[in-house]
Amino acid sequence: MTKRDPIQTTDDEARALARSLLSDATFAALGVLTPDTGLPMVTRVALATTRDGHPVTLISDLSAHAQALKATPVASLLVGEPGERGDPLTHPRLTLQCRARFTRNGEPGHTELAAHYLSLRPKAKLYAGFQDFFFATFEIESGHLNGGFARAYKLTPADILG
Repeated sequence: MTKRDPIQTTDDEARALARSLLSDATFAALGVLTPDTGLPMVTRVALATTRDGHPVTLISDLSAHAQALKATPVASLLVGEPGERGDPLTHPRLTLQCRARFTRNGEPGHTELAAHYLSLRPKAKLYAGFQDFFFATFEIESGHLNGGFARAYKLTPADILG
């Protein structure tokens, strides 16, 4: 018996679904590697996208995931939520493997990034100006789309960002 490769050929429908999942996401599961043990940790973060489509979040230096990203800037993001009915595993979701790039207040591009992020996530205005907060923009290295049953795709950054 031959093993069938479950990965489908990436097509425009898969690209559109991946882009939609990312652009519609208001939060994500963020996976990082903890600096003291190297073990993975997952947390939930607020999410938006930059003007060019990269995922971005605003996080505090005080958080464990910020410490982990600063020590090892590799991360994984999971977006896509199960629907109200049915098996959660039949609903589309997108996993991104990324590298974090940081932008702090006073650094080049911060003002524009903050204005854009806050236009999308206005509740973040409550803490965006705190000195311990900074932006983490995630540079996508690869993507894995599960579009539902028998709809698995490997994606490049170009597939996701356009």
